[in-house]
Parts: sequence; C-alpha cells; structure tokens
Amino acid sequence: MNTGLRDRVAIVAASSAGLGKAVAEGLAAEGAHLALCSRNPERIEAVAAAIRQRHGVRVWARALDVTDPAAVASFVAGAAAEFGRLDVCVTNAGGPPAKPFAATTLEEWQAAVNLNLLSHVYFAKQVLPHMQRAGWGRFLTISSVAVKQPIDGLVLSNTVRGAVPGLVRTLANEYGPYGILVNNVCPGYTLTDRLNELAKVKALAEGVPHEAAYDNWSRNTALRRLATPQEFADAVVFLASERASYITGQSLLVDGGFYKGAL
Repeated sequence: MNTGLRDRVAIVAASSAGLGKAVAEGLAAEGAHLALCSRNPERIEAVAAAIRQRHGVRVWARALDVTDPAAVASFVAGAAAEFGRLDVCVTNAGGPPAKPFAATTLEEWQAAVNLNLLSHVYFAKQVLPHMQRAGWGRFLTISSVAVKQPIDGLVLSNTVRGAVPGLVRTLANEYGPYGILVNNVCPGYTLTDRLNELAKVKALAEGVPHEAAYDNWSRNTALRRLATPQEFADAVVFLASERASYITGQSLLVDGGFYKGAL
C-alpha cells in the first residue's frame, strides 16, 4: 500500500521510548523525515541515530519538555527551518500518576491538565499555521482508551484525556477546509514501560503478583492479549497517510476490543 508519506516531514513528540518511538519508526519506514523530541537528550539522540541508520531518512532531534509552551514553539520553529515544511504532527506525552480521586492533590490536577491536554494545544498552535499555508496536513493526538471507558485508579488520566476528543473534533471542523485532517488515536493496554508502571501499582494495591495485572488486562480484551507498540504505530501511520484522506475528527481505539460500548 502506497501511504504517500515518502519525503513528508513528521514531528513525533515524546518519541524516545514506547508508543512515540514506535510511531517514529513506523513513519520512517514509510520514508518520512522526522523531527523528534523527548525530555532526555541522550535517549532521543540514540533513537534518532538508530532510525537514520535503519531507514536512511533525515532525523532532527532535540530535548524538550512538552509542558513548556515556549520550548514547544522554539522546537517547531527549528524543525520548520531545518526541513522547510511540516506535514504531520503526532502529539504525545507520558501519563499522570495512577491514584484514586481522594489521593490526588490540586497540584497534580494542574500538572495533568498541562501534560495531557495543553501539550496538544501547544503543538497545535505552532504547527497548524504551517499546514494551513501548505494546504495539507495531519495532526494526530495520542491519548487513551480512557476517553471512552474510564479505567479504575486513573482519575487524572480519565478526566483530562477525556477533553482531547473535544479539541480534536473542533480542530477538525476549523481546519478541514485547508486540507488538514485531525484525529485522536487511543491506545488500550500496550506493552510499554508505562504499562509496567501501572502493573506495579495495581499489584501493590491488590496484593497480587505483578503478572496478575497483565493477565487481568488480557482477559478483558476481545483478543485476549495485549498490544505491541508496533500495532499501535500502524494505526497512526495509516491516519497520517494519503490513504486516510476522508477520516477526520475521530477518536480511533486501538485496544483489542477492551472498550465494551456500542458507540
């Protein structure tokens, strides 16, 4: 399948590990050049070097905290100057602490809003004007299956990420006339470091072995297994491609049937 991504330029945020890294690999495999960022400069440079060697694409990488709007603006401006164009932007960030409502603090709520909602806004503010001038673009947010089905013990993520579909739908309506597609991609339980952290929290809270958390999550999917990061990345690559040219404003669940609702 020709994705039309060869020589496109894609920003992928939080791409030194997990879902972001898998997405960067997937886009590079289709011939896209990359602007990558992560808080850890050594890790993001290592990922960039590996992708250059493996796929022969240009990769520009910088250390960045996605909760800092000035840093995001500087990063996007630098990427645009480096490549002369910005075609795809995949926004991504780590998750907030796993805890029930009573254990949360107001400071944690404010941090979660900045991390899992406003970070998408910071990138959108900087990237969408470039896409608008070009008359083509793909703006993709990574959130969670929790936007459809809240997950026990993740009240911060459930609530803050739940606002992302509203942002995505609104941006899709506003920027659709300029040839820009805006979608939200929602992972379910996927084998990443973040999931390992959640498994440890769940095991400690319930007094069960670490592996029991994975078994429970697997049983609650239709496919009776967890996803790999590559499976999630394939969905993002499709939505970034020319082949998804009439899909916008959607929240696509990549959850193996974990969500049980009909709509």
